[in-house]
Amino acid sequence: MRKTIVIITLLILIASLAFAAKAPSLPKYQKWEKSVRKVVNDKKSLFYGIHYIYADPKAIKGYKAGNRFPEGSQVIVEHFNINASDSSNDGSKNMIVLMKKDKTQKQTGGWLYAGYTAKGKASGLDPVKNCFECHQKEVAGRDYVFSGIADFQPKGAKQ
Repeated sequence: MRKTIVIITLLILIASLAFAAKAPSLPKYQKWEKSVRKVVNDKKSLFYGIHYIYADPKAIKGYKAGNRFPEGSQVIVEHFNINASDSSNDGSKNMIVLMKKDKTQKQTGGWLYAGYTAKGKASGLDPVKNCFECHQKEVAGRDYVFSGIADFQPKGAKQ
C-alpha cells in the first residue's frame, strides 16, 4: 500500500512538471514590430540561417529602456533556411522561438522559453539546455536577450 502511494505521488509530480513545461499557444505576433533581416552565414553556428525578430509593445519599451523588459514582454524569433540558389530570398521557415518575461520562471532568469515547428506546433525544446544556458553565458547583463533596439532600425536610421 505504501509503495502504491509513493508511485502515485511520483506520477502526479511527473505529470504536473510535464504540464508546467508545456509550451503556451503561440501568440498572434505577425503584426508586432518586426526587426530587419539578419543573416548568419557561419554553418557551425547554432543560429545559421535567416532571422526575423518580432516584439510586442511591452518588449519594444524594454528594448528602448536598454534591454530592461517589463513583466509580460514577448519576443518571437522566426528562423528560416538560407536559400542556396539565392541567399537574398528567404528559404523555408524551420523554427519559431518565443521568449516571454515571466517572473515565475526562476530557473531561466525570469523568462519562459518555448520552441515551435515552422507550422507553430510545440517542438518540445528544453528551455534550459537549448536556450537559457547560452543566454545566461552570453547576455545575462542584457536581461538575457541577444537582440537590441538597433535590430528594429534600418541600417543608417537614427535611433
